[in-house]
Amino acid sequence: MRPPLRFVALGDSLTEGVGDPVGEGWRGWAALLAGGLAEEPVEFTNLAVSGAQTRDVLERQLPAGLALRPDVASVVVGVNDTLRCTFDIHAVAARLDTVYGAFAEQGAVLLTACLPDPGTMLGLPGALARPLARRQRAVNAVVHALSERYGAVHLHASEGAWLTDREMWSADRLHPGERGHRQLAVRFHALLARTGLASGAAPAAEPEFPAPTTSASLWWLATAGTGWVARRCTDLLPQLLTLAADEMRHRARGTSARLDLRTSAAVSAALAALSAGERQPDAA
Repeated sequence: MRPPLRFVALGDSLTEGVGDPVGEGWRGWAALLAGGLAEEPVEFTNLAVSGAQTRDVLERQLPAGLALRPDVASVVVGVNDTLRCTFDIHAVAARLDTVYGAFAEQGAVLLTACLPDPGTMLGLPGALARPLARRQRAVNAVVHALSERYGAVHLHASEGAWLTDREMWSADRLHPGERGHRQLAVRFHALLARTGLASGAAPAAEPEFPAPTTSASLWWLATAGTGWVARRCTDLLPQLLTLAADEMRHRARGTSARLDLRTSAAVSAALAALSAGERQPDAA
């Protein structure tokens, strides 16, 4: 008798399922996808934790994930890194390279995704949104490159009509609602089925539960949502204001393109450093 397929999900609140409440907890796209990976029951373990950064995935979630020896492993993370004053694309690239490589070495099918930038989703003013967008583009560029390197099944979730469809998103505008989580699950399943890696039925696209009422959404924002924003603003806001001031100075001088070039150069340098690290043992 063949052992059940094992699926392990790593990441932050998106993969934890925030925005898709079921009972007293969250469900989310990964749990919805799990049921369609095979015709038989799938052993699904969700290691994702709200607020996780790439460091958390590397140091805490990866060891637990590898111990389960999954057939399929999803790693979707990076937005929280962009919301921290410690953001460093070189460190993000190195951590993701290690995580992706570890699952690839075990022979797991790796699932990855690029994500929309939080500034745009929150509707922040341009001077505040643009630095966050630049950071998220840098993370997405790294994820694209490393996904190709490790042969990952990669979902382009940073673009498309779903971003502007209000019905896809929860009250906080940062996390998908049930319909949005189902959209992610359906799109991942389609990619896997196209290459013969998913044999079960595709997840349903239509919500199982009614959308939260306006009063329920406002209550969430006034309680848990406010705390979520406050925790991140305490850390990010001082630096974000500095970044915004730099943004406005460059726009006034007509030199905004330099900021984009600087980010592109940083991404190239981060990926080049990873390639150089791979060549060193051979040279020795």
